[in-house]
Amino acid sequence: MQPLRIIKGDATSPQAKGPKIVAHVCNDLGGWGKGFVLAVSKRWPEPEVAYRAWHRGRSGNDFGLGAVQLVQVRADVRVANMVGQHGMRTGSGGPPVRYDAVGRCLAALAEHAVAPGASVHMPRIGCGLAGGTWTRVEPLITAALSARDVPVTVYDFD
Repeated sequence: MQPLRIIKGDATSPQAKGPKIVAHVCNDLGGWGKGFVLAVSKRWPEPEVAYRAWHRGRSGNDFGLGAVQLVQVRADVRVANMVGQHGMRTGSGGPPVRYDAVGRCLAALAEHAVAPGASVHMPRIGCGLAGGTWTRVEPLITAALSARDVPVTVYDFD
């Protein structure tokens, strides 16, 4: 089992050799414009373009809670758009994060990481605008990725 590594830094600048996947949580409304996605878009335009097209075509594809879209941004880097958030606001239904969907996303992500031997890099997914708690998200990451020997680095941005 790979231990989870937490460092200070920028998840859009992954610190590792070999193939890398930058993972983040998206909402199921097609909205892209706040939080970590701004850093993703600043570094690479492709993930936003792909996410918006994926959402537009949702009647004919797998877009929805628990789905993952991988977008190549460099020869050795892909971005994983993971739909783990229902809506964008905390309301009577609680925070937008959906832990079961995040878990499904991470399990699918593991499949994409294991074969090429990719490392995974992320902020504290689901814990910002999605309103989740790290004590609920970290075990999902450990079970889906670390337990399968996928190296995971979580970045705390200064």
